[in-house]
Amino acid sequence: MLNDLISRATLEEFAGTTALQRGEQYFSVGAVRRLRLTDDKITAKVEGSETYQVELRDDEGDLAYDCSCPRAADGYFCKHCVAVGLAWLAENSAAVQAGVVSGQKKRRDPWQDIKEFLATQSPETLIELLLDVAQRDDRLYQSLLLKTECSGGGGKIAKAFRQAIDGATRLHGYLDWREVSTYASNIDQVVESLADLLKPDTAAVLVELAEYAIERVENALEQIDDSNGEVGDTLHGLGELHLKACAMARPEPGGLAERLFRLETTLPFNVCSFDAATYRDVLGDVGLRRYRELAEAEWYNIKQRDSQDGYDGHRYRITHIMEQLAKASGDIEELVAIKSRDLSAGYCYLSIAEIYAKAEQPEKALDWAERGLKAFPERPDNRLRDFLVAAYLKCQRNDEALQLSWIQFDESPTLEHYLKLHDVAGQLGTWPEQRERALIKVDEFIAREAAATSRWRPKPMAPDYSLRLQIALWEEDLDTAWSAVHQGSCNRSLLIALAGKLESGRPSDAVSLYRRLVPPIVEQTNNAAYSEAIKLVRKIGSLMKTQNQLAQYGDYLAELRVQFKPKRNFIKLLDGEMYSGKNSAR
Repeated sequence: MLNDLISRATLEEFAGTTALQRGEQYFSVGAVRRLRLTDDKITAKVEGSETYQVELRDDEGDLAYDCSCPRAADGYFCKHCVAVGLAWLAENSAAVQAGVVSGQKKRRDPWQDIKEFLATQSPETLIELLLDVAQRDDRLYQSLLLKTECSGGGGKIAKAFRQAIDGATRLHGYLDWREVSTYASNIDQVVESLADLLKPDTAAVLVELAEYAIERVENALEQIDDSNGEVGDTLHGLGELHLKACAMARPEPGGLAERLFRLETTLPFNVCSFDAATYRDVLGDVGLRRYRELAEAEWYNIKQRDSQDGYDGHRYRITHIMEQLAKASGDIEELVAIKSRDLSAGYCYLSIAEIYAKAEQPEKALDWAERGLKAFPERPDNRLRDFLVAAYLKCQRNDEALQLSWIQFDESPTLEHYLKLHDVAGQLGTWPEQRERALIKVDEFIAREAAATSRWRPKPMAPDYSLRLQIALWEEDLDTAWSAVHQGSCNRSLLIALAGKLESGRPSDAVSLYRRLVPPIVEQTNNAAYSEAIKLVRKIGSLMKTQNQLAQYGDYLAELRVQFKPKRNFIKLLDGEMYSGKNSAR
């Protein structure tokens, strides 16, 4: 529950002293607007240099947060989140004093109150209220105007909607991601009104308007940072609306095919799909024939591609269209012929091999895969190798399967390739000897990497035993993992994983590892690192308490306080842990 997660102390822990003070300033001047609680999520707007959208929520017992400001985008609990948290605490405090919380009675829903009030008003009063708001809210005015045009019918509908689409999609320069939400919201309002045209007598107009809107939005996307996908979601909605309108209006199939083909081949991002497969039922035989004619005319100009020479958007689109047409016809050889026009990478051969494999033609599948492997000896595709390993095992070419797995491991000793080797050798019953050989390779790799020098690393470095530790953890060999940890450096996440596995059976070793990890984390000097370090300190405390080492734990906390005294935010968190520890000891 959010009541348990949000307190002044947790806000300061998440944000730090400076952000807390700035958040207090925002809260004190009434910058928090439209505070809402829905289930276990709080949403609000905070008025600063811009209007920021803030969300606080219960994420499986942890306080999660989002804000549209740049600081939050970098992962920090920002001043705007603090302001919303303080506003929520203030509202809760008022609710407690009024006897709303603590089980006395259910919190009132303001929306329900408003609904009940409006239900008692006369139509004249409601009209007056709505018009008054519409004079101050341009979105509402536009929505009411469009609904009025729809109800009146006639030729004014298309003109009114085109004007609304133009207004909603118009840009004045590049649109930053922080401004996209308002822009997308304006388009959504027009799309909602467009949906009212999905009726037999206006569906044909909707087809035309949806196409117009999609083109406008697609072209606008070239000047928008839509990182959050809000405008893309709106486009998907427009595409679905267009398909429904076509199904209802049944436009002339030849003309529809020409428009769909143009949209599919010219829009800059192709967020919506206008291919023949998507519109098959609407196009019918006549429309599909026309669509194919247009596609084949373009396909005739596409030349063979045997090397990767940059991305060609037009080539990609027409190839996709031809592939969809071939899939719709069910002609495998036609599909392979289309795919064969581009053999610029090993993956191209793999895609053809997979077509034949799916069609239960293993000989052709194997032939294409082997051709692909030979075509690119300098840059082989491991996905193609994996396909061949499986194919070789299936036809009892076991030595070749094992050899290909070894080639991958030799080129790049990683846990992923170690597991591939384990899988193949396990099926062949030769894993013990292959494992011993692989571990020798791992040791050689670690030594070679440590000894390597370059312009940027003129001297050898301490060996990195992360790979050996990864393998030991996967094999659940804690003794070997513990040994690897003490032979050289290791990735921090792997050390934490090992410490977690040691907690139950070897708590002292777990404590030792956690204590090793805390200092370098604190040295990163940021609030996120401090929070991570405190979590490890708490693990250390829990383990030491189970071993009746409360006094030693207190000494450890005191040592940390002396060691990191200049890091004030960390010390505040540590002091809270020290206070908690004292209470536990009483």
